[in-house]
Amino acid sequence: MSKTPAQRARKHGDRAAQAPGHRGGQPGRPLNPTTARTPEQAECNAKLIIIAGLVASVFMFWYLHLLTLQQMTQLSGGLAMPDSLVGGFSPDYVAQLRSAMDADALGQLSYVHRTAGTIFPLVAGFTFLLVFGTWLRGAVLRWAAFGLVALFVVVRLWGNVAVDGALATGDGGQSVLAAVLVVAGWVLLVLMLAGAGAAVLAARRRRRA
Repeated sequence: MSKTPAQRARKHGDRAAQAPGHRGGQPGRPLNPTTARTPEQAECNAKLIIIAGLVASVFMFWYLHLLTLQQMTQLSGGLAMPDSLVGGFSPDYVAQLRSAMDADALGQLSYVHRTAGTIFPLVAGFTFLLVFGTWLRGAVLRWAAFGLVALFVVVRLWGNVAVDGALATGDGGQSVLAAVLVVAGWVLLVLMLAGAGAAVLAARRRRRA
């Protein structure tokens, strides 16, 4: 038979009369209340991750577009790489670039696409997911923003493959597809930046209100 609280108290002391879940604290509260995070603490932790992601995204953008792809022009007779052409390019430009670059140069561009060209959209996409998830309110807005980020990642990765394919084959249709994907990737990046800025501003206004 189980002992009553009074019997446990006589045998083991006053603390034995308390239920195990109530020892060292009030009923319904954790034994170590310092382990519970407040919403402010959770948002602060998310901000630290976002800052690190933004730094990594900016670095990868600089490394890919402002350093590596610019250096690739030394292998193409001064012609810019398709990824850097915000306004797109024509099949004739792809043919001209293809004739100016030898097999080694094309292989280096493909390697850039598989490394920095893949890391940048993945890191940027992860960072913007955190931004929208932290500061956007409303399920519809959040899912729309998440869809925008996912589309950006898919378009950028697909664009890498399309550019490599167009330069490898010289096919006109492949060149048009690559141009469309490159332009769409830049447009989606601008939309993500604008959406993230709007989300942060809206969060600040809610706080002031």
